[in-house]
Amino acid sequence: MLNKIYDRIKKYIEDNYRFLFFLVVLIFIFTYKTPFVVYKPGGLVDLNDRVKVDNEYNQDGELSMTYVSLIKGTIPVLVLSYIIPNWDMVPEEEASIKDKSIEESFKIERIYYQSSLDNATIVAYQKAGKSIDINKYYNNVIFLMDEAQTNIQILDKILEVEGQKVENVEQIKEIVNNYQINDKLNIKVLRGNKVFEGYAKVFEKDGKLYLGIGSINTFEYNASPNIKITTKSKEAGSSGGLMLGLEIYNKLTKEDITHGKKIAGTGTIDVDGKVGQIDGVKYKLLGACKNKADIFLCPKSNYKEAMKIKKEKKLKIDIKSVDNFDEALNYLQNL
Repeated sequence: MLNKIYDRIKKYIEDNYRFLFFLVVLIFIFTYKTPFVVYKPGGLVDLNDRVKVDNEYNQDGELSMTYVSLIKGTIPVLVLSYIIPNWDMVPEEEASIKDKSIEESFKIERIYYQSSLDNATIVAYQKAGKSIDINKYYNNVIFLMDEAQTNIQILDKILEVEGQKVENVEQIKEIVNNYQINDKLNIKVLRGNKVFEGYAKVFEKDGKLYLGIGSINTFEYNASPNIKITTKSKEAGSSGGLMLGLEIYNKLTKEDITHGKKIAGTGTIDVDGKVGQIDGVKYKLLGACKNKADIFLCPKSNYKEAMKIKKEKKLKIDIKSVDNFDEALNYLQNL
């Protein structure tokens, strides 16, 4: 019985070896992972569909986040990057955080994303004169310096340093400045769902004292009116903060700052409303144009590059640079 099965398989292979060889080669070409990725123009995320506020006001236009599309560098994708305009191949290491894989980098970028959501919500509620009370501050560990001597891990949430509750990085720095080189500080963190007692040693670099632990804030808060923001699991990074803040503000106030226009943009935002630099402005601007946006908002630090792309590609879109939330708001109010 087994001999018959073997003979049939052997005969099939002998009769179809050319096809089977072609199939193996085809599978290899489409699945082999090269050490490259490809950036290409992204699209828009209409925030009207993502942000819901109790008793919200309607808007006639659109406020949208822009994003960059990133494709893993299979062989066919790399070939297309030589053919299709604005598809740019880069080494994978340039698309990830230093010494981190794409997957690990994404987890860290998700923390940045949550931080931007929280910052945007706090800024928008405060500017709209609405109630928002912060209940908890989390210092999310996002990087460790090479010099750090610690058992703290990336993605831990710092709760206390030497028994003192800390709300932000500045408070941690103040505590560290009260100690000396090689002092071992006790650090309480939330790791997953469990509290972990960790440590870090103080060291000196360029005349300053460090623990070598970098973190950003996320918050728990009560907002009135109540707000719900819908996110997707594949979304990450902090560059949508500005546009999210504008969308929330627009739902909280009677005046419609869109004036019926399609407004796209990008820019990080901190809890004080400052707008920060982003990566990939080329692909975000091109994505905005592809989706027929009227206006593109961007940080001042990205403005020069954006205008260069506009001129080179002969884009028909108004580009406005902003340094903070108030500048963006005043510009839209006066359209």
